[in-house]
Formats: sequence, C-alpha cells, structure tokens
Amino acid sequence: MVTKALKGKEVELGFVQIPVKNRAELLGQNRMPFTTKVNGVPAKVDKYGRLWSDFLKSKYAVGTEVTIRRNNGSFEIDTVEPFLKSTSVEVKPIETVPLELSLPQTKICPKEPELKPTNIKLEATEIGSVKPYFQANSAWIFNENVIQTKVIENDSIDLIVTSPPYNVDIKYNSHNDQISYEGYLEFSRKWMSRCYEWLKNDGRFCLNIPLDKNKNGQQSVGADLTTIAKKIGFKYHSTIVWNEGNISRRTAWGSWMRASAPFVIAPVELIVILYKETWKKNSGSKISDINRDDFMNWTNGLWTFQGESKKRTGHPAPFPLELPHRCIKLFSYVGDVILDPFSGSGTTLVAAVLDNRKAIGIDVDLEYCKLAKKRLTKEAHILNAKLAQSSDLIE
Repeated sequence: MVTKALKGKEVELGFVQIPVKNRAELLGQNRMPFTTKVNGVPAKVDKYGRLWSDFLKSKYAVGTEVTIRRNNGSFEIDTVEPFLKSTSVEVKPIETVPLELSLPQTKICPKEPELKPTNIKLEATEIGSVKPYFQANSAWIFNENVIQTKVIENDSIDLIVTSPPYNVDIKYNSHNDQISYEGYLEFSRKWMSRCYEWLKNDGRFCLNIPLDKNKNGQQSVGADLTTIAKKIGFKYHSTIVWNEGNISRRTAWGSWMRASAPFVIAPVELIVILYKETWKKNSGSKISDINRDDFMNWTNGLWTFQGESKKRTGHPAPFPLELPHRCIKLFSYVGDVILDPFSGSGTTLVAAVLDNRKAIGIDVDLEYCKLAKKRLTKEAHILNAKLAQSSDLIE
C-alpha cells in the first residue's frame, strides 16, 4: 500500500502518478504501458508510471491523501483523510519592496536582448512540505543542502540548469571549494543522483562545468563529471561550448616561452546536455516561445557571450543571465518547472520567471538566498506577477 497527496494536474486530468520508489510494489512484473482497472473501472498505466482513469478525473480535491493498493491485478484507491491543501505559504518579509520596480539594464550578450515575460500566466505549484525561505507566485527559494533536502518530489522537474562548485578554491560563504579531487567527484555523484531522481522521465539537465582545470593539478573535469552522470543513469545528448572570452585575465603560463612545461588554457566552459529517459518531450504545455533566429543560432553548439561580474551580483562565481535564458527557451515549454540546485545569486530563477516558467532554487547559504530573493523582486518583478488557472497552459 502506498499513500500520497494528489496534485493539481492529477486531479484535473484524471491520473495518479505512482512514485518511482513504489513501482516494484504496485506494478510487479508488468511492463509499462498496460491496461488494468481502478476501483472496478477500466484504466491504464502509461510508460511513465501514471495510472489513468475517467473515474479519477475531478473526483478528489487537490491535496487529498489517498492510498493505492494492488488487488488481483487491478488497483484500489481510497481516501485517507480528505483535505484541501493550500498552495500559499506564509513568508515573513525580510525587506520592504516597492510595487513599481525597474529592470536594470544588464549587458548579457553582444545583442543585448531584453527579457520580457510573455502574455501567458502561470499557476502556482505545490512544492513539498518544507517551508521555503522565500515564495512568491511562480518562484521558490529553499535554504537547504542539495544532498540532504527532501523538498523536491521525485519525477517532478522538467529542466535543471545549474553550475555547481568547480573545486578551484573559490571563497564561498558556506562551501569548501578546495577538497581532494576524489572527494569532489564523490560530492558530484551524490548531488547529481538527487537531480536524476527529481527529473521527469522526459526531463533535461543543462550542466555548466569547466572543460578542465589546472589549479592544484590538471584534471579533465568535464569528461569526468559527464562519465559520472552517465553511470548514474543520465543519457547524453550533446555538449555546448561556451566561449567566455576571458583569456586576457590569465596569469599562469607554466614555463614561459619554453617547451619544458607550458600551460594550455582554453577560455571556454561546457554546458553538457543530458536527459533522464526519453529525449522527446511529451509532458508540459507544449507551448514553445523561442523565435526562429534564436533557435537557429542557439542550436549551433558554440555560444559566445561575456561572463558575469562578481561585483554586480555579489556572488563569487556567477554565470550571466544569457546562459540559463538560452537553455530555458531551447529545452523547456512555457509553464515548465525549472530547478537550480545551486541557485546562488538566483540567475537561473530570474531567467525562468522572466521566461514564464516556474522557478525553484536551492542553496545551502542563507546570504545567497537573500541575494536571490532581492534579484527576483527587483529584476524579475516577482511580487507584481499575476497567476492564472492551469487551463491557460493547456492546448
């Protein structure tokens, strides 16, 4: 027997998502998809482990806790204790935010694109039972440890865009960025395993990492983290090379003008594109908002734009808004749930909100959570956003 609370989409569309960890118990040896019955009414289990039946459509309120049992090849669903779960969370204000906010002009690429929300509005989504540090409309920030947190439900995220610590001795507030390389790879395995659990079967993962590193010994970081991700279960799609163009700042040359031990340093980073089970995206609103020119330019795997200023963002290792903006537009639908498990100054969250997606950020450091909240209110106008019903996102 499995107990779970029903989400809005499950109630509206008439299905129950069987959690991955319980599929062996409930599905047994049946190979998905297959037909069955629920409470004596014809039903089917699709390839994503969702139990569909007209019997379930709008039968229960959002948030109702139900038990799911397997009985002689069919399913039985009963309520535990019906209740209506509020999607609003009381958050103590940290600072007073004016209602009229202006968007700072930030140069994020040579064309200086202006990121504006489209006319499509979003419905709030229920995010776990842990109280967020900050929540407003379509954005959540959690002051949590990515490896230990229980706030994200499995199979619930459409796209992850993140840049984890590089282990090059950057002075973060709450993270040791100078551990052994073996320890760093084990840390990476743990947090990427959580991401794999959180993604939907057709979810994507945009991983911004260095090609390699020279500090404290040369290491093939990009290749090593990609290999770990594939061992976890991620499938590899492609790699985008980001030409950051910062070669002028280099100070390490090795043996200057001698062949004995020169350093070769590429002024690029990688955005490794991975996915969970299927590359073709079948879930979500099916609404793409990328224009023809951007699609043609961004599907070229060499991206050239400047990095972000540490001074402007107040974070020691920021990436520019253009990076998550491109990933979000290219790899997700309007209304999708975007996660950054190392949200830092909140760049991914700002891009997601401006691009009319739902944004979830996790960061272990409270000061960075405060910084992300400030950017969401000032750059993404999150407190002025209006919400609509989920039907606005369904064709």
